[in-house]
Amino acid sequence: MVASAAERLLTHYDCHARVLPWRSLPGAPPPDPYRVWLSEVMLQQTTVATVTPRFRRFVERWPTVEALAAAPDQEVLSEWAGLGYYARARNLIACAREVAALGCFPETEAELRKLPGIGAYTAAAIAAIAFRQRAVVIDTNVARVVARYHGIARPLDESRSEIQKLADAMTPADRPGDFAQAMMDLGATICRPRGPDCAACPLAADCIAYESGCPESFPTPKAKRKRPHRHGLAWWIERNGSVWLVRRPAKGILGGMAALPGPDWTDEPFAKPRLASVTFGFTHFTLDLHVVARPEPVGDGWWQPLHSIAEAGLPTLYLKAVEAVLERKEALAA
Repeated sequence: MVASAAERLLTHYDCHARVLPWRSLPGAPPPDPYRVWLSEVMLQQTTVATVTPRFRRFVERWPTVEALAAAPDQEVLSEWAGLGYYARARNLIACAREVAALGCFPETEAELRKLPGIGAYTAAAIAAIAFRQRAVVIDTNVARVVARYHGIARPLDESRSEIQKLADAMTPADRPGDFAQAMMDLGATICRPRGPDCAACPLAADCIAYESGCPESFPTPKAKRKRPHRHGLAWWIERNGSVWLVRRPAKGILGGMAALPGPDWTDEPFAKPRLASVTFGFTHFTLDLHVVARPEPVGDGWWQPLHSIAEAGLPTLYLKAVEAVLERKEALAA
């Protein structure tokens, strides 16, 4: 049953594989490990639709790992702006430089795991897809497919070791990279969290969740915890059509990114009159950022012309804050 499941899935993948700029076609020689690594880092907590154009722009600017390794930190961070989870960008820079020093990407999971920012999933994905190593590749989509296929009802966080063993048993020695990508595609396009298209699934005949008549109930969703809410203050310092920007400290949230200046975020709201406020959700908390006018520059920074604010490399939080202020100014001027 297990072998036939892998064969059916690969047959389906040969006909229905998503065409993505970091992939090779089914059965073709494996893609450049640089492109596999870069795409996997970008895709962490970020959708394929968002990543695809950003990936293309990234590899046009830095087509090799050596080119990326030689790039200034601030240029890479600015190019990453808007993708979120900015620790990924800092690890990306460190990893590129280490790979460039080594001369190439390592080919095994164990050696890949030693590189900055590469965890178990990313190491397995690179080993399988770029180097055709038999590796068990499990992202959230794959874990859901395995859980449904084998009828695991518990939340994914509570069944990781069991899913790992079951996924290992399903993974063939032949075409491990294609199999990994086939499982990813199955979870992303057919075995979706809601509204799975079981009629189109090549594994439906053996799927316990499908047989139950309620596939969406597998696995049980993780109980959501209420995120704490915080408040931040950002100074709006404008002069001659430019706004004063600074760079956030290298460590911490939005580390190394361009930003409006301001004090540390707190749990208490600010009472000052504000030009605008925006709400933003981080992984572990939500934030109201209040923008307040200030006459003189603070901190080490630079004047960024407002007509080219999109080129400043602002992360989404601060770009939304700038846009909110500019929208208010336009409304008042109307």
